[in-house]
Amino acid sequence: MSVAQHPTSTTELFAPLQPPTRYLFGPGPTMVDPRVYQALSKPIVGHLDPYFIQVMQDVQELLKAPYGITAGSTLVISGTGSAGMEAAVANFVEPGAKLAIFANGYFSDRLTEMAKRQGANVVRFEKAWGETFTDAEVAEFIHREKPQVVGYVQAETSTGALQSGNAICAAAHEAGALVIGDCVTSLGGVPVEFDKTGIDIAYSCSQKGLSCPPGLSPLAISPRAMDWLRARTSPVRSWYLDLKLIHDYSTVSHRYHHTAPISMFFALREALLVIAEEGIENRWERHRRCHKLFVREIEAMGLGMHVPAAHRIPTLNTVLVPNGVDEPKVRKRLLEGPGIEIAGGFGPLAGKIFRVGLMGPLATEENVQFFLVEFKKALNAEGYAG
Repeated sequence: MSVAQHPTSTTELFAPLQPPTRYLFGPGPTMVDPRVYQALSKPIVGHLDPYFIQVMQDVQELLKAPYGITAGSTLVISGTGSAGMEAAVANFVEPGAKLAIFANGYFSDRLTEMAKRQGANVVRFEKAWGETFTDAEVAEFIHREKPQVVGYVQAETSTGALQSGNAICAAAHEAGALVIGDCVTSLGGVPVEFDKTGIDIAYSCSQKGLSCPPGLSPLAISPRAMDWLRARTSPVRSWYLDLKLIHDYSTVSHRYHHTAPISMFFALREALLVIAEEGIENRWERHRRCHKLFVREIEAMGLGMHVPAAHRIPTLNTVLVPNGVDEPKVRKRLLEGPGIEIAGGFGPLAGKIFRVGLMGPLATEENVQFFLVEFKKALNAEGYAG
């Protein structure tokens, strides 16, 4: 056999895993606490093992404080935040039901698409990406449309806008409707206040405010919504996302439904313990403090924010791209230089904003200042003189 014909060994073809060092200042995934990585390395047990059943129950209990839920139920979907979104729609929006959506960004559009695929009659109140809805607008829309279900995004990842749900839930309940709240970018870093707000079904993800790797979607369900779900007679179109089956597996009988990702549950349990030890209110305040510092320094650089101050997400800052600056080139400089990852805008905001996340371990004054120094360098290198 000639040298050219000699087979190459697998170890020569595939180098050992050595991910580059990154500072994840984007909208997610976020940095992960070392304790969470340690939890991921623990030996797995079976998905029906009593130890794992206890881990699931621990996770459900630990989710109550971040969600602000007492009487309702918490569940975890084996899937990312989009799986949680689809589970909410598939279980609580029956074919032909009217779903009213407050549409002001990419993820309200995704909610719309999922609902249409479930056969819902979708009506939308649309605003520009980054705007929010007033109490009067909310009440008028819901009272006019009289939907069975209302959906809104509390923290819109695509824009940085924070939408209050108080008026939405009040008007929806007056109309006899259930409320679905998208809390993907808020849970763990921003108060959700599930009970106080009156949300009926909320979903989130593991990889943003909870500072855990992606792969799980925590849900919160009100007693009102659980009663509705138990009374539903039509089959849920998705067997895998059928919440009655998942609730029975994880909370009631523990009969086999699917093979849950055991290691990810270990990781989420540890991430929630880290949050519990800090104290959820302390954690919210830390994120608010870093957000205020960030905005103050950004404005001192002569830059502006996309969303008005009263409606900004503390954990996800959207900075306007200054005139004459190529936004992708700035992000490339940050990634190839100090290893900082941020995101740009997309859809109608493509090239117009930087999306900068300050979540979890990176939400400290020291890390904010580190980012700002490098951000200013990258902007200056692309011609910004501010």
